[in-house]
Amino acid sequence: MLVEVMVSAPEQPASFDAFVTARSAALWRSAWLLTGDAHRAEDLVQTALAKTYPHFTRVGPGFEAYVRTAMFRTYVSWWRRRWTGELPGEVDTRPSADPDVALREDVRRALAALPRQQRAVVVLTYFDDLSGAQAAQVLGVSVGTIKSTLSRALAKLRTSPLLDGSER
Repeated sequence: MLVEVMVSAPEQPASFDAFVTARSAALWRSAWLLTGDAHRAEDLVQTALAKTYPHFTRVGPGFEAYVRTAMFRTYVSWWRRRWTGELPGEVDTRPSADPDVALREDVRRALAALPRQQRAVVVLTYFDDLSGAQAAQVLGVSVGTIKSTLSRALAKLRTSPLLDGSER
């Protein structure tokens, strides 16, 4: 018996509200990995969504890529100028007994130690699963720049004391 399985690309949500509901968690995760701060990540996602909202119907099925491009370009513009936003008043520094939480925190700290462009390339490539060409398009650089930046970032992560497990 032959059974055909049709695989189709995910459909574009019918409204901007549906898009935000469906994709905001994934967008926030990328923003958090870039900024290293939950509140700045929320600001980054909100800013990107506000910039792209007027173009929702015109862009069509590629709207998430459009939002991600706006998000990463906004992130780049934020780090080109000095950040003057709020700083958290209190940070929870208690260690967690859960090894997964500790590993996630180590990865977050190791990413935060990278220069911003290297961090953006790692997040786009490994966490958002974009190809080199797609990451280059999002950041507005060449594929060669993505490759060399990623190579330098991975070399730094391989030698990072934050990821060698000795601090736990």
